[in-house]
Amino acid sequence: MDTLRDLLRREDSDAPLDLAALELSRIEFPNLDPRPFLDILDSYATEIDARMRMEYDAVERLQVLHEFFFREQGFAGNQSDYYNARNSCINEVIASRQGIPISLAVVYLSIADRLDMPMAGVGLPGHFIVRYDEEDFQTFVDVYNNGELLDEEQCFDLGRQMTGMDMTPSPAILNPVTNRQIMVRMLNNLRSIYLRGKSYVKAGQVLDLLVEAAPADPDSYILRGAVNVELRKYQAAKSDFQQYLVLSPEARDRQRVEDQIAALDRYLLRSSHP
Repeated sequence: MDTLRDLLRREDSDAPLDLAALELSRIEFPNLDPRPFLDILDSYATEIDARMRMEYDAVERLQVLHEFFFREQGFAGNQSDYYNARNSCINEVIASRQGIPISLAVVYLSIADRLDMPMAGVGLPGHFIVRYDEEDFQTFVDVYNNGELLDEEQCFDLGRQMTGMDMTPSPAILNPVTNRQIMVRMLNNLRSIYLRGKSYVKAGQVLDLLVEAAPADPDSYILRGAVNVELRKYQAAKSDFQQYLVLSPEARDRQRVEDQIAALDRYLLRSSHP
């Protein structure tokens, strides 16, 4: 997972998004070889590029991409099994042509990047979309909903719809996100899925990566500590809880966490003196 780790550790990393996302898929598919899926993305881009004409403007280029991606290949949102971890695995999205907003967007952006189309991800609250920017043309693409094109106000409406919040329109919400931010958001999605499903080994792998991405974020330590308790890694759990308190000395749950550390100390002491 060297590419993924490089991307998570450095905001200025030039590590490719598609390879990093495929490496992330190894949590669910440990023996995954990324190369065949990168070859598929290459072949998609080659096929689309062959249909482009020099005189095509931005709208026409987008139409060619969408004809291939949504109508011919049939990429679409997986609405019947949305919270399946496989929806966050790019190999599975490419194979099944179904996914959640962010994973579909990663496949879409990876093809667009090969075609030198000026696109970037946008992390709306509760949803993920893509923006297309050229000097004389801008639009937003809802990859989850068959490539529906949106203007700014429709993006804000979508954010309100997905969150139920009366969101104040702000241009900053529509700013492009970095590849690193995309991967962190994908990790957070998987973290929630694995914790909800009590898949603690996989949740621990995700939390290890989140700690690498943000070593000063206390939330990942408290969650990893709880996961390590479930995995009976008590010394590691104690260390995570201690680091959580170092990073969040005024935490509301400080007493509860201190009690947990004391309980772990008692257990570890008994275990060392049978």
